[in-house]
Amino acid sequence: MPRPLTILMDNGSLEPAATLGLRRLAALLGERIGEAVSPISLLHSSAVPKEKIDGTPAEILEPALERHVAAGQSDFLIVPLFFGPSGALTDYLPKRLAHLRTKHPALNVQIAAPLFAAGDDRLACILADHVRALGSAARRVALVDHGSPAKAVTDVRNELSCQLAGQLGPDFTVAPCSMERRAGADYDFCEPLLAKLLLKPGWNTGDVIVAMQFLLPGRHAGPEGDVATICREAETASGGALHTAMTALVAEHPLLIDILADRWRGSGL
Repeated sequence: MPRPLTILMDNGSLEPAATLGLRRLAALLGERIGEAVSPISLLHSSAVPKEKIDGTPAEILEPALERHVAAGQSDFLIVPLFFGPSGALTDYLPKRLAHLRTKHPALNVQIAAPLFAAGDDRLACILADHVRALGSAARRVALVDHGSPAKAVTDVRNELSCQLAGQLGPDFTVAPCSMERRAGADYDFCEPLLAKLLLKPGWNTGDVIVAMQFLLPGRHAGPEGDVATICREAETASGGALHTAMTALVAEHPLLIDILADRWRGSGL
């Protein structure tokens, strides 16, 4: 029996840099575990023009699985490039896999744990290293994630904020926030939004570090992305009194490969 094919799966993006970043991580993970790792997105990335990603088309999960099944591979292990148990992992993906099994009953897909795990502070170590790497005298840190309709994902953000504060020490003030949220009181757990935080007294003047709880560059986290736009608008609103600095992204730190390799090993392979 062939061994399961390992897939490193992100949510997907229309930004070429995200696909290229996913491929880099898959290659590094493959070197670490001694097996091939396929970089495949859950959605979106197949629409990226191939000439913008080194001439090789990006793949998304369902057609990629069907292609491999047709070639005789029926066992797969998905290593999610997700911080926590988002709806993509707990709801959408299981439903799509169930649909695929109606056509391919032999399909067997295991899903490894997401990046954050209780008792594992390595994500916070990455964030702290990125804060320190800025070399800034700033002692206020806004930890920003995308914002999720799943409270369990926001709970991860909040726990990482506590861990990051512990890593940085008592001289730092760390506040969790989100880039965006859904409307309605049911999603108030995403608050505060970064844009609102940077208007508050104590955060709207002086130097503030924006710690990026984002994995890969794209529409939100790229140098001209939504988070950068929010920071620029807050600086303008302050009349020049506020200065922000964004950290590097989590996928730029070598410790992420250690975490991914452990999630792969934790699947029992």
